[in-house]
Formats: sequence, structure tokens, C-alpha cells
Amino acid sequence: MSEQIKHECGIGLIRLRKPLEYYEETYGTPLYGLQKMHLLLQKQRNRGQDGAGIATIKLDPKPGTRYISRKRSNNPQYLKHLFHQVFTYFEGLTHDQLHDAAWLKENLPFTGELLMGHLRYGTHGSNSVETCHPLLRQNNWINRNLVLAGNFNLTNVDEMFEELLDLGQYPKEVSDTVTVLEKIGHFLDDEVQKLFTWFKPDADDNREINALIEEHLDIQRLLRRATKRFDGGYVMAGMIGHGDAFIMRDPHGIRPAFYYYDEDVVVAASERPAIQTAFSVSISKIRELKPGHALIIKKNGRVSEEPYIKPSKPSKCSFERIYFSRGTDKDIYLERKRLGEELADQVLKAIDEDLENTVFSYVPNTAETAFFGLMEGIDKRLNVVKKNKIMALGPHALDEDICKILAMKPRFEKIVVKDAKMRTFIAATSERNDLVSHVYDVTYGIVKNQVDTLVLLDDSIVRGTTLRDSIITMVDKLHPKKIIFVSSAPQIRYPDCYGIDMSVMGDFVAFQAMIALIKEQGKEGLLEEVYQKCKAQESLAKSEIKNMVSTLYDQFAYEQVSGKISEILTPPRINAEVKIIFQTLEGLQRAIPDHTGTWYFSGDYPTPGGRKVVNKAFSNYMEKKLVRAY
Repeated sequence: MSEQIKHECGIGLIRLRKPLEYYEETYGTPLYGLQKMHLLLQKQRNRGQDGAGIATIKLDPKPGTRYISRKRSNNPQYLKHLFHQVFTYFEGLTHDQLHDAAWLKENLPFTGELLMGHLRYGTHGSNSVETCHPLLRQNNWINRNLVLAGNFNLTNVDEMFEELLDLGQYPKEVSDTVTVLEKIGHFLDDEVQKLFTWFKPDADDNREINALIEEHLDIQRLLRRATKRFDGGYVMAGMIGHGDAFIMRDPHGIRPAFYYYDEDVVVAASERPAIQTAFSVSISKIRELKPGHALIIKKNGRVSEEPYIKPSKPSKCSFERIYFSRGTDKDIYLERKRLGEELADQVLKAIDEDLENTVFSYVPNTAETAFFGLMEGIDKRLNVVKKNKIMALGPHALDEDICKILAMKPRFEKIVVKDAKMRTFIAATSERNDLVSHVYDVTYGIVKNQVDTLVLLDDSIVRGTTLRDSIITMVDKLHPKKIIFVSSAPQIRYPDCYGIDMSVMGDFVAFQAMIALIKEQGKEGLLEEVYQKCKAQESLAKSEIKNMVSTLYDQFAYEQVSGKISEILTPPRINAEVKIIFQTLEGLQRAIPDHTGTWYFSGDYPTPGGRKVVNKAFSNYMEKKLVRAY
């Protein structure tokens, strides 16, 4: 994606299933868990660049001693800064102290058997260290302490906030993070209190009851009660003070989660390759957490995957596969290649099958895998052409003619290169735009002046501002006859409300194109009509809410919208013809059949809250409000 948008966060959860002495004996260090968490977060750093945090819990602590440790950082070098703070505690120790597991656990923080890490991508609000996860809800009762980290956005925070008020709480702010923490915390308190009341009559000592609560605390029941009204996409990990832990996934499976466990360790993370790398395990041993299920790890080490809410129709985020998740996952890598191959026919048609005078490339680097797929698709179709040409030569074909046909191949080059960022704090607007355009550089002398068509593949095009204000102008200086930008994702038409920073509908170039087409055809009345329908939806029950905005897009063919996008993104004083090609929804579904969450492309939202958000986003546009719709 040539323009930055913020998106899903990253989570890591590790439970050491044996005493720290075992890891010293087996792996040479009692800090095995801490080192693995560092690597687990490092391998998911693509998921958050606003901050990071880590928390640990020690099992069976002595009363009066610190057993929960937490550090967070929003430093520009957040991971380095975070772990520098953590490992500072171990500087200056003697060799014997550093390898004495019992001494470390008794005397130093971050030496617990239960560890949680988080990488933050803030989709809205401030970027203070207080907004970084893990979040901590403290209590003098060990089994009422809750540590929480998540990759989530909820669409009904206001509704859930009111529920907290009805429960008698007085939350310190209206946000999904605080609301979720307090909602789960409330039901944790309730479950613990019920168990205390149950065991109280038969207990000689209140302190004995804690062990009984730890044994009988039903995490599955707790999560079922707490999440009953959650509407959104989420993966949340939690640790309870005495040592129970969980990681849960929303009923549609919108956000990703994977886990692995053996006799030594239990680990869960947002991305599968991070687990593969950190723990040197094969892909076959890593499991995907099922939608509507929670991985529950009891203090005694028992591991189970349990349903806590009824799973709904799967709607796994397709954008995860197109762009957000790391492409080192085998399945994602192959899916991105298929996305590129799906575009081959459209591209060949756009260049009139003139491979001799076409140069193929990609921008940015994350589009490289899809580009490989596009080139393979072009090659497959070219092989058919070669075969037909050779057969047409007949049985007496000359070697020279056959070799000439076999030598036919597409021209692919590294045309656009991302250069170092340039700082623009004191430049005037025109000068700043010029400096920003030099974030990328180009390879000169490869494109034949006024002869070649230049085809550039991008992951996706959301707003198109970087294309219009920078890249198109830059590559036009290479003097191509035509510039074709190809998006491996379909047109982004609708806002996201489940984790990605795409909530203001008027920002999307596809929406701008549709509005322009409506105005060109004199159909402005449709906008007011849909606006009134969106407002009328506000009074309906959730189950009755429908996406009213989709009727506007239904007025035009897909190619019409693409054509208008091409016009909008063509800067003034450009010599080359500019054309934008988008992946089709059908092509996306063929390439990524198991991830059917396509609401930003199709408008098909998996939850009622999503449908409410799209109508609200359109109302905001009509009312000229540049605010989030949820």
C-alpha cells in the first residue's frame, strides 16, 4: 500500500508450563519466556508502530510480594525502548544470580511464568503511553486482578458504556478499551464472589477459599457472560492474578489468532509465522483459534479450546491476507500470488497484449508477492500464444523462427524505489509536497520515451493521495506513453469499523468517484434520498438495520467507477495517459476463498453494528462532519 493507514494490533501470550529451573537446565536461562516474548513481538512489529507493552505474572507468590509486572512504551523505537527497560533489571547481576531461577523469581520483576505482550496501532485518539496495552485492573484479591490486551474495535461502545452505568460502575472514560476491561472485570468479580459465597460455609479460614476459587473459576462462563453484547472484531488476551489465562476470538473470526502448545510452553499470537520463528515449530503443529472460541489455560497448566459464544457465519478479514499480515506465512504468500495472477487478463487487455512495449513493476515493496503472481499469470498466457505461433509455423519451421518465439517474455523491472524519508517541518505547502514526492525514487533509462506503457502493481488504493500527489507525477518523468496502476485489492468503497483506520467515507477515492458520477448524471436527488433512509435507520432495532449506501454504487458498473477514479487521480500537466485497474470481488474470492470478510469492498458487514456504521458514515458525509462513525 503506497499510502499508510493504521490497522490491527498484535498480541503475544506465553505460559511456561514448568518451573523456571527447568528452562535454566534445558535452555540455559531462566529468562527463556522473556526472550521468547521479545522475539514474538519483534516478528509481529508490522502490526503496531505506535507503542508496545509487556506484563508478567508470577505463580504462587508470597503474600505481600510483587507478582504482576508491567512496562509500556510509546517511544519512537518502542520495542527497543520497552525491552531495554525490562532487561535493565538484570544488568549488573553476577553469573550465578543470572542463572539462579529461584533467586530471580523471588527478587526481580518480569520473572513470571505467565507473559503477555502487545503491539499498538492506534486507529484513533491519543498516542500516550496510557493508551498502550496491556491494561491492568488491580485488586487486593489475587483472583480479581485482570491484565488485558487486545486487537479489537467495537461498534457499540456507547451502548456498553450505558450497561456499565446500569451495573453501578463509574468508568473513567468512554472508550472501547476501558469498557472492555471493566466489563470483563465486573464479571470476574462476580464469578469470584459467587465462588467465595459458595465455599464460605464449609471453610475454616478465608485464605483457604482462594485455592478453591482458583480451581473452580470457570473462564468459559466468565467470557460468555462478559461478551454477550460485544459487536465488532476482536481477539483479546487476558491474565488473571492467580495464574489463569485466556485468548478469545470474535464469533465471526474477523481478527486472526493462532496458538501452539507442548509440554514446555503454551503460546498464542496474532500471526502464525511469529510462532514458527520464535519456537522453531512447523506450520502443521500450529492451530488457528476457532471463531467464538477461547484458548483457556488454567493455573494448573491444563489447556483447552472452548466455545464461549455461538460462532456466527465466518467473516475473516480479507485485508489481513492482502496486506496487513506478514507475507512469510505460507498460505498468505500463495494467496497474494493468486491475487496478482487474477489480474493478468485485465492487464493484458489494457495494454492491448503489447508485451514488447510494456514494462511491469510494483510499488511499494509489500506488493512484490502479488507482482510475482501477476508475472506468472502473464507468462502462462504468453505460453499459450507461443504454442499457437509455433504450431502455425508448421512441420518445417526454422530453428531461428522457433527461437524468436520462445524468446518472447514480459519486461519486468525495478522502476520505483522507496528512498529515505525526508523531514518537512518548516517547508511551505508547495515545497512540502515536492519533498514528500521524493520519498520514492525511480530508475531512469529503462522506459522507452513515448513508446512504452508502464504497469505498476500496488496492494490496494484507499485514498489515492500518494499516487496523485507523488508517484504518478514522478513516473511520468520517465516519459511513458501510458501509466497503468493495478490494485491487487478491489475498490475500497465502505468504512471499516473492526480495527482498520478507514472510517471517514469521504476519504475513499472510490466513494469520491461514485459521487462525481452521480453529479455528472444529475442524480443528486439520490444522495438526499439515501441520506433520509440512513437517518430513518437510526431508530430501528439492530437486527433490522441495512446498508443503505450500497444502492448508490448500484447505479454504475464497476469499470465506470474505476474510470472516474483514473480521472480523479490523474494530476494536472501529466503527459501520459493514466488508467487505474482494480481487482474484482470475484477475483478476490477465488484467490482468498477462506477469508470472506469483504465489507470494505462489498458493503456486506458481518454484524449489525457494521451496517449501522456505514449509514452513519454516509450521514456524516452529507452533514459535512469529518468524524468517526462509531
